[in-house]
Amino acid sequence: MTIPHVPAAPATDPTFTPPSLGKRFGALIIDWVLCLLVSNIFADPVHDGWAPVLVLVVVYGLFLGLFAQTPGMYITKIRCVNWHDGGRIGVLRGLIRGLLLALVVPALIMDEHRRGLHDRLADSVIADAPRR
Repeated sequence: MTIPHVPAAPATDPTFTPPSLGKRFGALIIDWVLCLLVSNIFADPVHDGWAPVLVLVVVYGLFLGLFAQTPGMYITKIRCVNWHDGGRIGVLRGLIRGLLLALVVPALIMDEHRRGLHDRLADSVIADAPRR
């Protein structure tokens, strides 16, 4: 019987290297397009700018909280994990992170681990997602 590999928590892993900004931006673009498509079901995203933003916040809350990845993150092979233990961040912190990301400015202020203010306030970090 083999024990599955559990990655070290990013906060305590001296070899932690965050994914590129290109992967992060690519994931966000994919997620945004999906949010535009979904919001088109119940509103006109051109006239109701709040609709895709609302969908983005809900998607981030549910997908990050339950799966540690949004659809865009899955495609670009990254994930959002707890900074201290490497686990899922939970729905509430996913919603907080999504809401802060929607404000844009917190995402632009990053530290050396590419953690924006939205990541620091949600106690999360973007990491590479290993494929099995």
